[in-house]
Amino acid sequence: MDRPTLTPEQQTEAQRIYEVLRQATDADLHDLAQLLAAKDDADLFGATEFQVRDAVHKIGAKAIETALQGRKKGATTAPAAPVPTAVRRHASTGGRPGRPKAPSGPSA
Repeated sequence: MDRPTLTPEQQTEAQRIYEVLRQATDADLHDLAQLLAAKDDADLFGATEFQVRDAVHKIGAKAIETALQGRKKGATTAPAAPVPTAVRRHASTGGRPGRPKAPSGPSA
């Protein structure tokens, strides 16, 4: 992964995310290390790969959540406005072709 050049503000934000993330994922990393230590070389692939992937996805989700938590600025405290009710639709024909309608007036 290429490391981007950060502004001083971004460097401060990166450090904040790192510190929070390091604390939030310490137990996850410890569990991952124990999982890998318990496996023989022949057992590192297959089901173990999926367990590792799940653990890493969990860590990634915490990383995104951590980044977003620090960016919640200026959010409104007012309750959300009500959403208008959707218009009722006609019942489905269940995949059956509909009957053709008779013309409503005399045709020319």
